[in-house]
Amino acid sequence: MTERPEIRTSYALPANLGGTLLRGTRCRCPRCGDGKLFHAWLKPRDHCPVCALDISGQRADDFPAYIAMFVTGHLLAPIIIALVLDFDLSAGALVAIILPLAVAMMIALLQPAKGAVIALQWWNGMHGFRRERAQDDDEGVLK
Repeated sequence: MTERPEIRTSYALPANLGGTLLRGTRCRCPRCGDGKLFHAWLKPRDHCPVCALDISGQRADDFPAYIAMFVTGHLLAPIIIALVLDFDLSAGALVAIILPLAVAMMIALLQPAKGAVIALQWWNGMHGFRRERAQDDDEGVLK
């Protein structure tokens, strides 16, 4: 039987939106930065195991997929242009190179994109999240 970690009541809130998005992109809880955000590949936990943040209300929907497609397309565009202009490849060879690369990039980007969307929702207090901000006087430690 595995022991459950004790819920912490004191943790450092992120200072800004960038820090929050970084926590989400790393698939960590946007509030404490320590708890794992997902219990399966794209299935977020209901609650953070470290700070007990209720994550069940998040509504990422299709936005992470759009982000992954946007980033994949922009990263692949120069590669596609270089392959077409600098190499004499057939259409089949181009497809054989580009499609697996695009699929791999999409799969690799989906979970970090979903984590970032959940973090963005938490930062803005959307979909049942309570808006929390670090206070300047106590250096962002919530007690």
